[in-house]
Amino acid sequence: MTEPPWLSPEEADVWATYRRLGRELHRAQERQLLRDSGLSAADYALLAPLSEAPDGLLRAKDLGAEVDWERSRLSHQISRMEKRGLVTREACAEDARGSMVRLTPAGRQAIEEAAPRHAETVRRLFFDPFTDQEVRVLGELLGRVLAQVDAEATDPA
Repeated sequence: MTEPPWLSPEEADVWATYRRLGRELHRAQERQLLRDSGLSAADYALLAPLSEAPDGLLRAKDLGAEVDWERSRLSHQISRMEKRGLVTREACAEDARGSMVRLTPAGRQAIEEAAPRHAETVRRLFFDPFTDQEVRVLGELLGRVLAQVDAEATDPA
């Protein structure tokens, strides 16, 4: 049996930093959204693609794929948002088993009020520490990692 290719100490540190960064960015986003708009990160995650969709309307299946959530999580979150008047569910004309999710005027107002402060927070926490050149390099590096992950997802070894 061969020894697995363990991470070097430097790689282990970078990996741990990356994982912590993901958690801390999520927490910072959650705090900012709740404080400034009363929206959760989950609310924002669904409101954003709905606000960009034609007529603020998406199939629930497509919305779930957009945010990469399981059907159960999506359904529960939509129910919570319906109770607050942010979205409504509608029957799907093309598929009797499917449903559509529509952004309400209150939901549109909520996302339009939340988006500028959210973008400001993302910029301050994620982009401001870098120069423009470093942002380009970071984009290239992240793109390479994503391409590797995508390649393995479609052609597992």
